[in-house]
Amino acid sequence: MKILVTGAAGFIGSYTSKQLLERGDTVVGIDNFNDYYDVSLKEARAATLTPFEKFSMVRADISDRTAIEKLFAEEGFDKVVHLAAQAGVRYSIENPHSYIESNILGTMNILEGCRHNNVQHLVYASSSSVYGANTAMPFSIHQNVDHPLALYGATKKANELMAHTYSNLYDLPTTGLRFFTVYGPFGRPDMALFMFTKNIIEGKPIDVFNYGNHRRDFTYVADIVEGVIRTMDHTAEPNPEWDAANPDPGTSFAPYRIYNIGNQQPVELMRYIEIIEECVGRKAEKNLLPLQAGDVPDTYANTEDLVNDVGYQPNTPIEVGVKNFVDWYVDYHNIDLAQSV
Repeated sequence: MKILVTGAAGFIGSYTSKQLLERGDTVVGIDNFNDYYDVSLKEARAATLTPFEKFSMVRADISDRTAIEKLFAEEGFDKVVHLAAQAGVRYSIENPHSYIESNILGTMNILEGCRHNNVQHLVYASSSSVYGANTAMPFSIHQNVDHPLALYGATKKANELMAHTYSNLYDLPTTGLRFFTVYGPFGRPDMALFMFTKNIIEGKPIDVFNYGNHRRDFTYVADIVEGVIRTMDHTAEPNPEWDAANPDPGTSFAPYRIYNIGNQQPVELMRYIEIIEECVGRKAEKNLLPLQAGDVPDTYANTEDLVNDVGYQPNTPIEVGVKNFVDWYVDYHNIDLAQSV
């Protein structure tokens, strides 16, 4: 197949592109290589894809309507994996306009590209952030998600609503994946694992919010990508049992699906930090702080629907995943842990 992967120089996008290429698909990636974080990391991810003959990278912004229309018209994609977005809950409080431009306008352009060019299936990134003020655990796709706590979550909820309208109006199969705290090598510098590892190695204190009383459904990137591709191969279909008098938020009478994609095993933040300390060989100096605006204390994914529909089964223990990240971080930054400690 010929597949468009948006955000192909991003964390999940680069891994997804590589796995598709390794199985023989043709992949066209698009990324704007913006400076939300270190561009050299994005270039390093992209460099892992350039050796593949069936890969090409388009440097453009998904919010550029003309560029996206041209790309879809010229390439003729079979399927689209839409992972490009302005990420980060906390940054959405500081710079809300970038979230509207990328996550709303950009997704609109992708939906229109799919609609007008006979794309067979659109899989797109949503987020556990849509659960917002919900406290019923584990989070289920069959729960209401109308109370986001930050604009980032609101834009992801909007993406799900936008996708549903296109599934309804144009019979475009769409599947949204609510990611739960993805981590691993080449991960984003604004994520806890990267920041904690960097500061512990450098002997600097780490900021631990909510006084460490967090639980996160940390999910290793390889497990996430397997789920993304399994879902892409399983084209969304209408739910014949959907009841308009008792509407199920996770399915529809249209070819539309929503799934949680997580590890199903929440980990205490303090345990997460302990694992990093063990891998680095140094104790962290913790700066305990209150809960941040827009953040939630816990996340925990119910992935039953994804397991039943596509056979999703994450199998990377947190100890293995964190070690893989620390090993990558040390190698990428050319650090001698023995000397740093």
